[in-house]
Amino acid sequence: MTKTLLKSQCIFYILLIGNIFGCSQPLPTHLIVTPQATVSPSNQLAYKKAQLTVIDMRTSPHIIQIIENNKAALIFSSLEPIEDISQGLLRNQWQNQGLSFTPLAHNKMTIIIDKAIVSVDQRSLDYSAQIEIIITVNIDNGKQVLTNTFKNRGYNKGNLDADLKVLEQIFNQHLSTVLKEILTSNDINTFL
Repeated sequence: MTKTLLKSQCIFYILLIGNIFGCSQPLPTHLIVTPQATVSPSNQLAYKKAQLTVIDMRTSPHIIQIIENNKAALIFSSLEPIEDISQGLLRNQWQNQGLSFTPLAHNKMTIIIDKAIVSVDQRSLDYSAQIEIIITVNIDNGKQVLTNTFKNRGYNKGNLDADLKVLEQIFNQHLSTVLKEILTSNDINTFL
């Protein structure tokens, strides 16, 4: 009877271990960046034209880095370049305001992504994450130059291991906030 019980327990533990390792999913190689920054359509910028360039000046293209003691850092980049995502969103929303984009326009807008990172300090029982996004907008109209810097910082912490889906969502929220500030900036809209 004890042999049967011992066999049953062994089989149970083997199945349990198999399930634990079998259910673990591989880490994604890239994250989905989908900022949501919309403004109500209007004619506020009607009859105004601009050139638009978005440049990523960061030294590395990753958006999340997880640092754990005595281990190599895990880094995750966006599936699409962050400058392409930002340019598409900004262009679309400004066009909804009446702004036209042409390569010969006098207003030359350069959007510079200076920093866009979620840096995670992973410990054995918890983690803390610092979020920082800095984007500079330069507009040259041939006579004057306007330069505005938009910053958004945040902090997040949690128990156990950092969840990549949560970090991805946090990054998207902070990027959305900065892009919305750019779109609704009175300085930019007046200068154009």
